[in-house]
Amino acid sequence: MSDTGVMSSAPGPSVPPLRVLELYSGIGGMHFALNSCGVPAEVVAAVDINTTANHIYAHNFPLTPLWGKSIEGIQLGDFNQLSIDVILMSPPCQPFTRLGLKRDVVDQRTKSFLYVLELLPRLSPPPRFILLENVKGFEESCARNALVEALDQCGYSYKEIMVSPTSVGIPNSRLRYFLIAKHSDEDFCANAHSKILECFPVHAEPGVCEQSTEAPHQPQGPFLYKLETAEEVQKKLQQNQDPSIRQIQDFLEPNVDLDQYLLPPKTLLRYANILDIVRPICRRSICFTKGYGRYVEGTGSVLHTSPKAQMEAVFRGLAELSEEQRLERLQTLSLRYFTPREVANLMGFPLTFEFPEDVPLKQRYKVLGNSLNVVVVSKLLQILLS
Repeated sequence: MSDTGVMSSAPGPSVPPLRVLELYSGIGGMHFALNSCGVPAEVVAAVDINTTANHIYAHNFPLTPLWGKSIEGIQLGDFNQLSIDVILMSPPCQPFTRLGLKRDVVDQRTKSFLYVLELLPRLSPPPRFILLENVKGFEESCARNALVEALDQCGYSYKEIMVSPTSVGIPNSRLRYFLIAKHSDEDFCANAHSKILECFPVHAEPGVCEQSTEAPHQPQGPFLYKLETAEEVQKKLQQNQDPSIRQIQDFLEPNVDLDQYLLPPKTLLRYANILDIVRPICRRSICFTKGYGRYVEGTGSVLHTSPKAQMEAVFRGLAELSEEQRLERLQTLSLRYFTPREVANLMGFPLTFEFPEDVPLKQRYKVLGNSLNVVVVSKLLQILLS
């Protein structure tokens, strides 16, 4: 496989690779997913305005044409010259996030996406396939309504899906909205968009999902030693005993510099009761966001690396101790951040993915938090392009 993203096809009649336009290309998550989906394809242009992301993208795909400009600055003729078969895109999610203002189409960051929808009917030839990824919340937006209206007008059939990496056995919760669309000239179960699926469609059949493995029954009454409800603790116990999901330890680096990644004392003392703590044998972790490593609450899980210290024993009666005693007890857990490589592993990036050495740690976490799960997208591309 070349670093332009051209997949080699099986012996037989020569099939020209699909010509792919990667919008909002970021660090190349869509490109890696395309490379692993098994369909001959070539990214003929990648577009993004983030200079750090573009630096990382170019490091991993040096032969792919990378347009470091605003999408609105690209003319219709420029797109048509590419003879696009496939559009892959992950528009800015901030206008739709749960913690954001949800300004939707009024948000300036949505302008480029609306421009893409404006151009869609005028692309010649029309793209045969489209895949879009965004956050939960996009499905209720005016932007989503504009998208499906444009697809209907241009003769596309489509499916909407909400899935998390846990659906492919990865111990990370990152629920995302996906839309996959085929032009009417393609065989894709027309009018298959009556509802949003909550699992992968089987053989591209509408309304039929793969069966998930049900977690075994859990004992009742877990000990509540942190600021969590019994329901939250019960959910974590169930996730940790789901055999369909791999363990965290499968995604860890063998030798990590603890001095660089251990949580500092101030963070331990201030945020101990709200940290999402996982062990290597756990089968769960929460979504890693662009604030991981800088902010604590809700930005991602931290790893309990001490094999001897028990969390329940550490947290029991912790509030009654002096600050010095609390810190001493918390430090026995050896809590550390996941490394950027480990976060990339949990997001499905292949081992060939690399950061240029000059990209700072904070920026590595930031671009990963803005990226997507490669394995999930690869599976959706298999469904879409097959």
